[in-house]
Amino acid sequence: MHIPPHDNGNRPIVDVDHPLVPLTYFNIVKLQAGEIYDYRLDGYETCVVPATGTVDVAVEGETFAQIGHRRTDVWDGDPEGVYVPCGTGARIAARTDTETFVAGARYDVQLTPFAVRADELDVVQYGSDDTKTHRKIKHILGANHHERVGRLLVSELYTVGAGGWSGFPSHKHDTDRLPDETRHDETYNFRFRPDYGSGLQMLQRADNEPGDAYHVMNGSTVLIDKGYHPCCVLPGYEMYYFTILGGLSQRSLKQYFQPTHAEQLHRIPGIMDMVARFK
Repeated sequence: MHIPPHDNGNRPIVDVDHPLVPLTYFNIVKLQAGEIYDYRLDGYETCVVPATGTVDVAVEGETFAQIGHRRTDVWDGDPEGVYVPCGTGARIAARTDTETFVAGARYDVQLTPFAVRADELDVVQYGSDDTKTHRKIKHILGANHHERVGRLLVSELYTVGAGGWSGFPSHKHDTDRLPDETRHDETYNFRFRPDYGSGLQMLQRADNEPGDAYHVMNGSTVLIDKGYHPCCVLPGYEMYYFTILGGLSQRSLKQYFQPTHAEQLHRIPGIMDMVARFK
């Protein structure tokens, strides 16, 4: 499902118990310096990540100060975030004008809040210019924080250079059938540089059968409920997408790669290292 760019008025774009992706939650909060935004989600753990600007995040009496240092756009430095446990009140206070992402996953055990600073990110780069798959992933809630989070995975994905593909070799994660695959709902929010760039999100429900394709633009949100889902960006433009994964029975993601393209796993440099980081 594609949700076109729009002013959401600080209301959830993907709310709790969404009919397509009930395991994820997504909101974009836009504040001017000095403004605040309060929220509390029962049954969902969340992560506050400024796309731009700097915020303080208060969680149950503890304040995590000066989160985020990007000014212009998501290419202007590394992300930072704050983990907010389920059923816990959080206050986002804007130190500067800010656009802040709130990512969530269904989980009902209350854990301990913590901040993720730029030097604590788990960063992996894979692919190549030759295979048109060169990209970098900055894991905010990834393998480095596996023991401190319930079901939520949060990362930022960048194409390296202009043009190219991401999410390839095509994979899916819509069925719990370990050890081959896990059920993880997924939500993306796209950005492009320059911001008038655009791309294509494919969603192929079954191997070797026609699927759907969405024209994604700056600010588009895509919900991945089922099927193989590679995406690409127009030549001459860079692409970014904020990624939220919520697991049904476990946090670690087990991707099932599309049989038709399985040989590409051995042709794209670094692909298996990338797979290992979604823990």
